[in-house]
Amino acid sequence: MNGGEKSLRRLVDKWFAPTPAVPVRIKRVRFSRTPTNDARCICVESARPAGPLAIFFFQHGDGWWYVFPPATERPAMRAA
Repeated sequence: MNGGEKSLRRLVDKWFAPTPAVPVRIKRVRFSRTPTNDARCICVESARPAGPLAIFFFQHGDGWWYVFPPATERPAMRAA
């Protein structure tokens, strides 16, 4: 398991904030890739007492996971 996968676990724990009194049960996980830069993204859904919660997590080029998508690379011109 690399650092990015461990980081995903920590992010899920952070955003879903499970407690012994109210544990979070993951209802569904969907894996996909973004169409613009082929980055991996995961949607984690959970049933909670306050209602369902779904969060997308995106893997960036450095292997770490974030809740925002990576920036797309834009064409650039440079003088040699």
